[in-house]
Amino acid sequence: MRSVIDILDLSVDELEEMYRTAIDIEAHPEKYTRACEGKKLATLFFEPSTRTRMSFEAAMYELGGHVISVTGAGSSSAAKGESVADTAKTVSHYVDVIAMRHPKEGAAQVAADNASIPVINAGDGGHCHPTQTLADLLTIYKEKGGFDGLTVGLCGDLLYGRTVHSLIHALQRYKGVRFVAVSPTELRLPEYVKQGIDCVETASLEEALPSLDILYMTRIQRERFDDPAVYERLKDSYVLTPEKMELARPECRVLHPLPRVNEISVKVDDDPRACYFKQVKNGKLMRMALILKLLDEAERDPLPAAKPGVRTGKVCRNPRCICSVEQEPDFRFRTDAAGRLRCVYCEAVPE
Repeated sequence: MRSVIDILDLSVDELEEMYRTAIDIEAHPEKYTRACEGKKLATLFFEPSTRTRMSFEAAMYELGGHVISVTGAGSSSAAKGESVADTAKTVSHYVDVIAMRHPKEGAAQVAADNASIPVINAGDGGHCHPTQTLADLLTIYKEKGGFDGLTVGLCGDLLYGRTVHSLIHALQRYKGVRFVAVSPTELRLPEYVKQGIDCVETASLEEALPSLDILYMTRIQRERFDDPAVYERLKDSYVLTPEKMELARPECRVLHPLPRVNEISVKVDDDPRACYFKQVKNGKLMRMALILKLLDEAERDPLPAAKPGVRTGKVCRNPRCICSVEQEPDFRFRTDAAGRLRCVYCEAVPE
C-alpha cells in the first residue's frame, strides 16, 4: 500500500495510465458511477480550500463512494492539540482513503507514515501539491499533446508556490523541457527545486512571454508571509492583461492553479489560450483516476510502505516544518543530488 505525497511518487508510465483513465471517465462517466461503492474518503483540510476540497469530494461522489469531511483545525481535535500522527491513526479506522491539506510542510508525510490506508497530499504548506499537478499535466496533455521540448514560464510566487514546485518535479522527467522563472528576487525558486533543470530566471514577464509554450501564473500568497509589509510590497508584481497577451504566441496556453486575486485580468478569460478553468474540470477527473488507482493497489497490497529517509541524529529547525509542532517528531533525512542531507518532510537542510 502506498500514498501519494509528492508527484514523483507516480512514475511517468503511471501518469500516462492516469491520463487515459481520466479521459475515459470524461467520455464514459456511466462506467464509473459504482466504482467506489461502499468506500469512504476523508477530506482533512486544516487550511482553507474551495477547489481542491470540493474536487476531491465531487470525485468520490461521482465514483459512487461517500465522504467524511473536516474543514479547518477548529472543527477537529487538532484544536485540542492532537498530533497529525494520532489523527491519521484514528481516521484510518473510519474510511478507506484520506486526502489531507495542512499549513505545515511535511504534514501529509507524517499522516502517511502513521495511517493504515492511503494518504493523498492535498497541499502541505509551501512544499508540494501533487494533485494540482495532476490537473496541470492533464490540461497540458490535452492542449499540447505531450510534454517533450516545451518551454514553460512560471510566474509569481515561486519560493512558496507548492504548485510550481510539484509541476517542475513532474516536467523535469520529460525530454528537453525548459523553464523560465519569472519572479521578484525575494520570491525566486528554492535552490533544491532548481537542481538538475534547465532554468532561466528573470524579473520581466514581458521578456519571457514571446518564448513560452505554457505560462503558469500564480498569486502572491498572503498566508505564506511572516511580514505583512513584504506582502504588500510584492503583491502586485505581475498582472497578466490582454495587452501583455499580445506578446504571447498563438499556441501559448495560460494556466493558473487558482484562486486568483488580480494577477490575471478577467478580460483574459475570453482569450482561447486561457485554460485555468479547464484545469478545474481536469483536476476532478485526475483525482477520480488517482482514488481508483490507490484503492485498487491497497486491496492488492495492504502492507504499509517503508518510511522514507534515515535517522542521523540531526534535527530540522525549519519553523514551517511539521516537525516544529508534532509530538516527538521522527527526524529523518535523505540525500539530495548534490550530496546534502534534506529533511524528508520539508526539504530543509538540517543544522
